[in-house]
Amino acid sequence: MSADVPSFWLEDCGEELHVRPSLDGDTTVDVAILGAGLSGLWTALHLLRGNPSLSVAIVERAFCGFGASGRNGGWCSPRFPVDAGSLVERLGPTRARETILTHQQMVSRIGRLCAEEQIEAQYRQTGMLVVARGEAQRADMEQTFAAYQRLGLEDHSILLSAEQTYARVKASRLTGGLLVPSGASVHPGRLVRGLARAVERRGGRIYEGTEAIGISQRGDRAIHTRCGTLHARKAVVAAGEAFLTGMPAFRRTLLPVSSMIVLSAPLTERQWASVGWDNGESLCSQAYTKDYLTRTADGRILYGSRGLPYYLGSRMPEHPAVQAEMFQSMRDAVREWWPSLHDLQFTHAWGGYLGVPRDWMPSVYYDSQSGFAQLIGYSGRGITTSALAGELLAGLIGGWHTGYESSPIHRSSGSQWEREPLRWLGVRYIQQAYSRIDAADKAGRRRPADTFIAEYLGEP
Repeated sequence: MSADVPSFWLEDCGEELHVRPSLDGDTTVDVAILGAGLSGLWTALHLLRGNPSLSVAIVERAFCGFGASGRNGGWCSPRFPVDAGSLVERLGPTRARETILTHQQMVSRIGRLCAEEQIEAQYRQTGMLVVARGEAQRADMEQTFAAYQRLGLEDHSILLSAEQTYARVKASRLTGGLLVPSGASVHPGRLVRGLARAVERRGGRIYEGTEAIGISQRGDRAIHTRCGTLHARKAVVAAGEAFLTGMPAFRRTLLPVSSMIVLSAPLTERQWASVGWDNGESLCSQAYTKDYLTRTADGRILYGSRGLPYYLGSRMPEHPAVQAEMFQSMRDAVREWWPSLHDLQFTHAWGGYLGVPRDWMPSVYYDSQSGFAQLIGYSGRGITTSALAGELLAGLIGGWHTGYESSPIHRSSGSQWEREPLRWLGVRYIQQAYSRIDAADKAGRRRPADTFIAEYLGEP
């Protein structure tokens, strides 16, 4: 994989990446958007669908999909970024239930929008399968299912025995599963590049190779770049997700969290027979350090996990020295899931950063007085959440009803992350504690004594 192409998805997106011109001097539009990832593109598309007379422009420092939108695991997750139990505590059962159902319905809406906009994103509604590997994970899964039962959503999440789970995927150490039928998967590269073309077909402008150095949150409504200033008559939108933390105004709004992925060569029929996984569900376990697996449309296994430790000051190095060692441990993890794949070859590996708010709740915000808007904080569930956020924000800016206005994500950003070095100390502790908990679960040992502390501090 070329160093200029940050993921297999973008390598396989079916088009050249650097094709659009940069901003050349100052210009003015109705809506100016910072970031040509899924957030910015969904917002632009819905603005132009709702009001074709609007002039909309996006500035992007690299190319469309360069960040998390083109590097993720390909899930249209039916899971909201905040867990069901925590949602009930924050919102009450009625609003929590509505939030979960809206998020699940957005999965199928993405498929419909792709069809309407002629985006060949390899959308497949195959469901999501969460597996328990060990008794401790089984207990965690049963607690999750109980939360759904209390909300009357047991039909939306089906608890499986170890035998039923193994019938779906022949992984090692299975003790149970939780099937969420509403999940889906996509080809992220084809989705984000297809959205860009759809925006342009409707008259939107995209300026690539245009690095923003500042965004006005009040006053002149503008995105300031190294290539000129993009002024806005109506709204200026911050849609840069984790990359926004490079600007002082957003430094404590989000925490950039590393996620890393390895991708296998296409499996043979013999190898797939040993793996099972015939339905191709989006697959994960209950591990604290997160793991997520996708059966790609061309027959590969993608394995992703939270990767690099948090860096002081929210730094986001693209190619840190420890990356190769971590990629190797992830390849070994795939072989541990399926010992029959001891000779499985891998062709690609990449990493990136996602944005996590302090309370794990995404934010969609528009101030009509200042013209400032933002949509941020998907905590690794960005494909579905960004589609919801972009449609909501477009309605807020354009002045039409979307049906999502009562969503808890319709808010200004929540509490900020602690100042350094407290942020670094706290996040590093949680990351290390989660690794110790997972190691104990894998070995069948009792979880560490400080597990409840780590759970409390890291609770979404």
